[in-house]
Amino acid sequence: LLLLVVPRRDLNFTGETRPQSVTQPEALIEVLESAPLELKCTYSYTGFLYFFWYALYPNQEPQLLLKSVPGSNLVKCTKGFEAELNKGKTSFHLKKPFAQGSDSAEYFCAVKTQ
Repeated sequence: LLLLVVPRRDLNFTGETRPQSVTQPEALIEVLESAPLELKCTYSYTGFLYFFWYALYPNQEPQLLLKSVPGSNLVKCTKGFEAELNKGKTSFHLKKPFAQGSDSAEYFCAVKTQ
């Protein structure tokens, strides 16, 4: 079974003191079931930030998968996903060691200042 994951791209957030942008470079990712899954997310802001990953499953509302926690670089959620904040590379990539067919969705990351 082939898993298709379509991330949203180039989300920009304004209305705060300085705008931030989040980029997901891949437009479409194809992953075999049981293979590792990685969705990349980079950002262009250097202040104190909160990071989020959302999933939009077919015929459902967007769901929050995970969010960053102050003081911790690694965040895990109950569905087996995890994301690691790497401030040096300005990234917050979403990973799962073994993809499942039920993971087929549109994924997007977001960032918010404190």
